[in-house]
Amino acid sequence: MNEELHIARCIESLQNIAEEIFIVDSYSTDKTVEIAQSLGAKVYQNKWTNYAIQYQWGLDNCPIKTEWVMRMDADEYILAELEQEINSNIENVKNEVSGIYIKRRVYFKDKWIKHGSYYPTWLLRIWRYKDGHIEQRWMDEHIKLTTGETIQFENDLVDDNLNDLTWWTEKHNNYATREAVDILNIIHEFLKYDEVPANLFGSQEERKRYLKKKYANLPLFTRPFLYFMWRYFIKLGFLDGKQGLIWHFLQGFWYRFLVDAKIYEMEKKAKDLDLSIKEVLIQKYGFKL
Repeated sequence: MNEELHIARCIESLQNIAEEIFIVDSYSTDKTVEIAQSLGAKVYQNKWTNYAIQYQWGLDNCPIKTEWVMRMDADEYILAELEQEINSNIENVKNEVSGIYIKRRVYFKDKWIKHGSYYPTWLLRIWRYKDGHIEQRWMDEHIKLTTGETIQFENDLVDDNLNDLTWWTEKHNNYATREAVDILNIIHEFLKYDEVPANLFGSQEERKRYLKKKYANLPLFTRPFLYFMWRYFIKLGFLDGKQGLIWHFLQGFWYRFLVDAKIYEMEKKAKDLDLSIKEVLIQKYGFKL
């Protein structure tokens, strides 16, 4: 993808913690590759399907030699405090620990989104290379460990996308299609994932997975209203100011309403054509399921 706006910031934040930095580029057409290579990153290219396939392709095909690996998106960077924490502690992690959780803070239009249950978001981003892989899902893929315990580091990585709202809405329109497939799969179970388990009392991604399954069974078009009310009022999203209003409304309501509209369209098309949901996703929407 075209990430010339972010890639230097991301790489530069990692240079003091990483022995090697690998970029998996999906044949970008801007200066992403040129910038990454000028900063010493090794660039590999793979045709885009979805995030899960792209990340796992990188793990399988890049010549990774280190014991630990870290997953980053191009529009993310780590704070100096996290850099210091990683360098000070990674060599002393106990052998029984295979994964490390990091807090992510999201910025939107120069505003740190602290409320609406958006911070802290704990993500498993550092793990022993031999002990984990990426869930092969169409949306909300996580790292799944095959063995070992996890710990938490205290400092943050930052997600701060600098593109404009037109880009943001187009991106989330594409996300909504994949999210619709994911929710339809929760309901119809046409795909079997090797995935992080759903557990209300587990890690943050296990709890999120549990709540997503519950959300999927709420009435179509009603659930976006309920989710936005919970996030913006009950979880105090209104305290994030004007930027927070835009963020929580678009990401917490508009996006999820769009997902429901796409689910409605897909289910209607399946009924009209007398096809299963899986068949209509393959034949009419081009998904390789």
